[in-house]
Amino acid sequence: MPSLRQFLLSKGYCRSRLFPTITNHLEMKAKINGVEGSFILDTGASSSCIDFSHADLFGLLQEDSEVLAAGAGATGMETKLSRNNFLKIQKWQYKKLDIVLFDMSHVNTALIAHNAAPVHGILGADVLNAGKGIIDYQYNCLYLK
Repeated sequence: MPSLRQFLLSKGYCRSRLFPTITNHLEMKAKINGVEGSFILDTGASSSCIDFSHADLFGLLQEDSEVLAAGAGATGMETKLSRNNFLKIQKWQYKKLDIVLFDMSHVNTALIAHNAAPVHGILGADVLNAGKGIIDYQYNCLYLK
């Protein structure tokens, strides 16, 4: 019987490493518009997000948004939207990623308080859905197709 890794790779999935943090988040590297960053993979986040302060770094064009963001420990946060961005995770690519921009300082403050490195943003369920994502928690890997 083939391993999960062998099976998924044979079905055309791409494999990417996940790095558990001291806070039990799963962190990963990804490129947005050709720029590499550090992201938390969050299955509970409906949309992928980047902190306002990193918008220029990733070349994000912003438009106003009526949506208010909510997350662990914060609600009613002002947002902006950046449409049709290019996401690359290892060999897997997605050309139409919409990204929500908001103030993620509360997230990074909490990470730093626990001696974890800050992140540029969060990759959410939108990415997992687009790539038919499968998380292998035993080996800390994400598979996308």
